[in-house]
Amino acid sequence: MPLEFRRHQYASLDTVVAQTGPAPSIPVILCHGYGAGGSDLVSLAEPLVDWLEEASEQFQFVFPAAPLSPPELAMYGGRAWWEINMAKLLAASQSGSFEELHDVEPPGIEQATNVLAACVRAVLQQHGTTGPYVLGGFSQGAMVTMNAALRSDLPRPDLLIQFSGTVVCRPQWLAALTAGRLSKTSVLQSHGRQDAILPFSSAEVLCRLLEDANVDHQFMAFNGSHTIPMDALMQLAVKLKQVALKEN
Repeated sequence: MPLEFRRHQYASLDTVVAQTGPAPSIPVILCHGYGAGGSDLVSLAEPLVDWLEEASEQFQFVFPAAPLSPPELAMYGGRAWWEINMAKLLAASQSGSFEELHDVEPPGIEQATNVLAACVRAVLQQHGTTGPYVLGGFSQGAMVTMNAALRSDLPRPDLLIQFSGTVVCRPQWLAALTAGRLSKTSVLQSHGRQDAILPFSSAEVLCRLLEDANVDHQFMAFNGSHTIPMDALMQLAVKLKQVALKEN
């Protein structure tokens, strides 16, 4: 069946929704990174549907647009989950002092998490609150989804996707992980060794946090920059099929 796209507002967030089947039962909510347009990740739906084959009819892909449009991004259609001082971020990455940012709670992340959680709850309510769902994102979208999975009252996602993300709010994340917040969640993480924005060493910190908490976790390192490689996307399709099998 052909992939159909439409726009829909869930809670306060505008989203693009993509699906092939008439009655999908598993929502997959994917959040874009800082500075990207709200539809930045929508193009991922087509290859995922191709690899999912018949199983694609079980999935509904939801791509929320981040709530903020800072002036420096607005002219390009860029959006943000919370505002970032990119000059400071890049300086920390280049100077090797990025580790200091791991323990910081970025101003605005709590509000962003609450807004995203409301969106996710609205999606889940549409599908019924007891079924499986998938949550994740790229870069800042990965961070806000990890924060929501660990620190909000959302049901635990069956699969959490962390493409080119990093660690923030480490004390709070560590406490939630130690309490078993992701004990029933599988995590797929990927990161480029040449990432000049969010350093690979910080991805390794996230990897160790998850491993130390005995989370079902796969880390895909690749030779590349701040992007989503095809191999990671293909592995996401494999993981989605596993989620579909659990439902069946």
